[in-house]
Amino acid sequence: MAHDILIVDDELDIRTQISGILEDCGYMTRQAANSSEALEAMAGRQPALVILDVWLGVSEMDGLETLEIIRRDYPDQQVVMISGHATFDMAVSATKMGAYDFITKPFKTDVLLHNVERALREQYLQEEVRELKKRAGPQSEDIIGTSQVMVHLRRQVDQLSEFEGRVLISGPPGSGKSLVARAIHRGSDRVKRRFITLNCATLETDGGEAVLFGADPVKGRPRAVGIFERSHGGTLVLDEVGSLSPGIQEKIVGILQGNSFRRLGGSKLIDVDVRVIATTRLDLKGEVAAGNFNEELFHRLNVVPVEVPPLHSRLKDMSALTRYLMARIAGDKGQQARGLSPEALSTLEAYNWPGNVSELCNVIERLLLTAPADPSRLIDSHSVALAIGGGSKAARWEAELEVMNQPLREAREAFEKEYLLFHVRRFGGNISRTAEFVGMDRAALHRKLKMLGVGLNDKTQRMDA
Repeated sequence: MAHDILIVDDELDIRTQISGILEDCGYMTRQAANSSEALEAMAGRQPALVILDVWLGVSEMDGLETLEIIRRDYPDQQVVMISGHATFDMAVSATKMGAYDFITKPFKTDVLLHNVERALREQYLQEEVRELKKRAGPQSEDIIGTSQVMVHLRRQVDQLSEFEGRVLISGPPGSGKSLVARAIHRGSDRVKRRFITLNCATLETDGGEAVLFGADPVKGRPRAVGIFERSHGGTLVLDEVGSLSPGIQEKIVGILQGNSFRRLGGSKLIDVDVRVIATTRLDLKGEVAAGNFNEELFHRLNVVPVEVPPLHSRLKDMSALTRYLMARIAGDKGQQARGLSPEALSTLEAYNWPGNVSELCNVIERLLLTAPADPSRLIDSHSVALAIGGGSKAARWEAELEVMNQPLREAREAFEKEYLLFHVRRFGGNISRTAEFVGMDRAALHRKLKMLGVGLNDKTQRMDA
């Protein structure tokens, strides 16, 4: 998606020259001859960059006065000033007022393009920093794993990166839905434009419209640019879209119908080009049937559905995922990554992970805090159990006491059940591998599991041959 650049100069030849140079390089341009036309164009849609002449003859305001208004109403707007009669003091004044740079006429083409590219790059980096600060906790920037479900997910991401339609990403909390959304954006033509995430759960009904659509200035209140306008040309993620109030849902339907809206208090229609990706932990189809979610919004968002699997369904990836997260989290904290013993990895594989990858990140952080001082020592299974929360002395004593109060036969059966279930989960539900490890015939293991009441159809204990 090409960047939208507004060129403001009172000389038609200059506007045409700059526009031609930029369009030859793939940018989109709009033109304004004076301050009124410039501010009206920005009210129509905020551009990625403004190139603004200092003097602006036959104009209500000169360039510096226009810059002041732009910086007041659009605080994050990048502006490059140009002038044929520039002085050092004028350049200093412009940069103090918030201009990104100052170019003198006549300018060379490569100088103009260099300044444009730098201004757009800095704006992109500032947006990235803001987004990174919003992200809670360490998250993987890559989709890790070789399990069948992850291979399928990566294939979907690759396909959707070349597709401009809307995507609805569903999955349990902590499974990595936002990560998948970012991966789709990174592979798309919009990668150099903004990637903005809106936490729908924090969008209050009263102020929600202003956040989404912005508001025109009124006495005592400056112009507010809404999140849809800021996302123009880029990707907007509606995170946990099922949390939206019915009123806001209806408003978003209106935007998705025509790719346009009006700011609060405004009459001008704002046209935007935004790729919308929604995420949800809820069964939105069920929410529609229950009357809790707008049916039309569901169909407009659910152009391409993507399902992110829970961690317990891809335990084959545990080793690679743990190594990756260990290296990433340790690096973020300035620590050395630690290795895990085979028994420690087995303990990770045996756990059900209700909090998914987010919970695994927390466990790894705890392991780094409590790891032995000697970095050559591997983290053991006891440390992993403690980090997960199932290895405390009180918990072990309670379990031991329960077993001790049972007759020998029941106690033995309880142990056998937990032992076999541990290894079934460890080997991802593969009965043949489990039987080989525990030293049993495959058919005998099947009989034993059935006798102990371990269900073969439980999704958390899937038994694949």
